[in-house]
Amino acid sequence: MRNSLNTTGLSLSQAQSISNLCFQRTQDISSNLSVINNAEKTLKIGNETYIETVGNKIPANVVDLLLEKALLHATQAFLMENIKAKDSLLKELKAKYFISPLTEPDYPNIHSAILLPLVDEKWGWDQLSLSEYNEYLEAEAYAAHIGQFIHKDCKLDILRKELSTIKTLEWMTIKDGEKTPLKVSVHHNQAQLLDIHNNLAALHRKYEQRVNYFKAKVKNLVTEENARISKVNADEQAIVNNSNKKMEDTFSELLRVYRAENLRLIQDFEKTRQEDIQKVAGLRITVDTRFQPTVDKYLKELE
Repeated sequence: MRNSLNTTGLSLSQAQSISNLCFQRTQDISSNLSVINNAEKTLKIGNETYIETVGNKIPANVVDLLLEKALLHATQAFLMENIKAKDSLLKELKAKYFISPLTEPDYPNIHSAILLPLVDEKWGWDQLSLSEYNEYLEAEAYAAHIGQFIHKDCKLDILRKELSTIKTLEWMTIKDGEKTPLKVSVHHNQAQLLDIHNNLAALHRKYEQRVNYFKAKVKNLVTEENARISKVNADEQAIVNNSNKKMEDTFSELLRVYRAENLRLIQDFEKTRQEDIQKVAGLRITVDTRFQPTVDKYLKELE
């Protein structure tokens, strides 16, 4: 915006006061010129003469009045333009805000460790050879079926319990009131049943031991593999954690430097802005020579 603001000249309060005086004078001149007419009208009633329209001729100094009015208006416009210019500059400076030329560092892309999954019992069984797995199936079947025959409350146990209660002679009812002897032939004895039990129990232990061997082997394989995987995962996690820490430490340092430099720039900006506001606040209106006589005239009235 073009202006006549400088370090010397009229203060804004002086300019505003002079502008008001110019406006008042132009209003006076306008009032005087507005009543000019071409004729005066009178009427006579009896011996009395009455003026119906007052005659106001164009004053002899009409040219001077119009030139004065125009100059007053121009002077006022000049002063108001510069008052507005100073006000606009102050508003612009007060509304000015800091835009950082710096780019804030981005938070690093933190990595997640790719960890191996732990294995389960199925994996352990898959580690046995085909021959080992088939042997396990065989041993499990022998152990299961022998156990189903010799365990408590199973067939052999029931036979052994019943043997001592069997009578060699029983009676069978044929019809009401008549019984006939029923001969009972026992084809086992306790020694035989015990011998069968011992033989089968030995076989059961043999096959059950093989079953437990394979189960223990599978369990150990799973335990050892999971221990190995856990070690690998721990090493991988440590590597990733160390890498992430380095990136975060680097980011923290970059952020610290950025904030410190940004704060310095903000302070410099604000210092310069306040200095500029003070400079603009101290600006005065340097009067153009064409308006100086008018300004001087009204400036004296303010003294």
